[in-house]
Amino acid sequence: MKRQLATAALFFVTFTFLSVQRLLAQAISEQTCPAFTHSGAVGSDDWKYDISLADRQAQIVHVRIGLNPTSPDLKVQLPVWNALYQVRDFSQFIQNLRAADINGVTVMPVVVDKTTWRVPNATTIDYDFVAEMPGPFGAELNFNHAFLNLAMLLMYPVGAPREGMRLRFAGVPAGWRIATPLPTVPSPDQGQTTYCAPTYDLMVDSPVEISNFREKDFDTSGGHFRIIVDADQQNYSMDDLSRILQKIVASEISWMDDRPFQQYMFIYHFPRGPAHGGMEHAYATAIEARAPVQEDRIGFASVSAHEFFHLWNVKRIRPQSMQPIDYTKENYSPSLWFSEGVTSTVADSTLVRAGLITEKQFLSRLAAEIGELQSRPAHLTQTAEASSIDAWLEKYPAYHAPERSISYYNKGELLGILLDLEIREASSGTKSLRELFQWMNEQYSKQGRYFPDAAGVEQAAEAITGKTFESFFQSYVSGLKEIPYDDFFRTVGLKLKQKRVTVADPGFTTSSNFSGAAIVDSVDPGSDAARQGIRPGDVIRQINGEPVTSFASQMSSVEPGNSMRLSIGRGGYVLDVQVILGTRSRTEYELANVSHMTSAQRVRRDAWLRGEAESAPTH
Repeated sequence: MKRQLATAALFFVTFTFLSVQRLLAQAISEQTCPAFTHSGAVGSDDWKYDISLADRQAQIVHVRIGLNPTSPDLKVQLPVWNALYQVRDFSQFIQNLRAADINGVTVMPVVVDKTTWRVPNATTIDYDFVAEMPGPFGAELNFNHAFLNLAMLLMYPVGAPREGMRLRFAGVPAGWRIATPLPTVPSPDQGQTTYCAPTYDLMVDSPVEISNFREKDFDTSGGHFRIIVDADQQNYSMDDLSRILQKIVASEISWMDDRPFQQYMFIYHFPRGPAHGGMEHAYATAIEARAPVQEDRIGFASVSAHEFFHLWNVKRIRPQSMQPIDYTKENYSPSLWFSEGVTSTVADSTLVRAGLITEKQFLSRLAAEIGELQSRPAHLTQTAEASSIDAWLEKYPAYHAPERSISYYNKGELLGILLDLEIREASSGTKSLRELFQWMNEQYSKQGRYFPDAAGVEQAAEAITGKTFESFFQSYVSGLKEIPYDDFFRTVGLKLKQKRVTVADPGFTTSSNFSGAAIVDSVDPGSDAARQGIRPGDVIRQINGEPVTSFASQMSSVEPGNSMRLSIGRGGYVLDVQVILGTRSRTEYELANVSHMTSAQRVRRDAWLRGEAESAPTH
């Protein structure tokens, strides 16, 4: 199946999904990258990108685009979003845009809209990009390193084939090296490396780290893996990272019975203070985890397992609603509960299977997820699918109020657990979530097709069990029925226990955005926080002089009635506020063994914890 050329407003892959994945996989494996014309034949039409890091002091990345051929109707465009489900308008960082034709005559760029320019007959385009956004979702250049999400800073031609991409870097300081999953090709300029991709989409899906990074490689399960770390060496042990990652990748490759790559790259940054999380790519992931890693090995393992499994779920097992990609506006999908949330289900299962967490830790984490969902009144008003569609509101603090929204990560992870248990029950233990993913991998990813959102997941469950799942999906995915947890967990010998506890209350709620900062969502009008002037949108930077790393966990160590010193960011100003903590009551959840667990429940529990089906039906 070939997709038609995009209109001027659309940006998407011009080959079939299967074709582009095979092209880049072949390119990475063979370190070759021929140019492809729109017809699919080998051609010479290339877009060449030159990126200069010379102005590190001003944090300016200079970009030059070489065009061949050009057009009197040529327009170029920069994505308005990438990595996050948020419109971030990357054109805000563009400065000094200029263009010239083949004779060097200046072509005046004409603004079409906030992210599009008309540059008729231009053969070169130059501009500066202010790269001061840290984290795996950003682009940053400073005296320590450069990290680039290429979709933030590389323009593309509107309404024309985007194939045969070339990329080079200049102004790289002595001692710095370049790490990216993109393959290299021979360059006419001696000593300068040229990277390539068969399409623009695949080029910008390849993160770039340029620094004096440390690297450790390993081979397992038939694949080659590179660990790239740019961080203070006191904050991690490379050998420890390697041991953890080898367990994760071996477990997930075995679980999927598939390895759709020859090489894969992990890029890590370990800041002290808030960490931004991770971003998946087709052949790499970029992750920022809190330092020192030794103090939160489970957190490091969890985000790594999540991002690595994305190379199947999202990157290859992909919902139809995410295609075609349109980087000029929001791309709404009702399936983030599955693409993100159920990825977390698999990640936690991986940690158990790989021996990185115990059964007790797994059940404790699961109970905390249940508590998070049940504590939000919005779980009675917002479905998992609606939460997925509303992801584009996450940049607004008010949206995170417990009365307004739930998290598709949170409910999706729970739905993944419940779907797994339901599949086991429907198949007498002979099928599980593993078989569902393997079926979807065979039927969609390997066939170059996208699955039809929730209907596709429901179809997969029914295909492997021979039973209907209509009620499950209508009740819990598209519906608002309260989850009868004990009905599901009873099959593995568990019951959900609740108790009320009294905890310290700061008088406001917070959430984290892509920057990792704790942002105030809502303020209790009768609290001391309200009297001290704290308001929604404030950023909590420090608690009692310590940087905010995890607001919830830092709050758990303080007592009601005590005072708390806060450093707050607001509109470019920093305010120091002292707040007296109140009290509030909350429900805590625990998954405990049922009385008189049967042997069948124990067998089912053991298989569930292994992430595998039982060897024979349970009677």
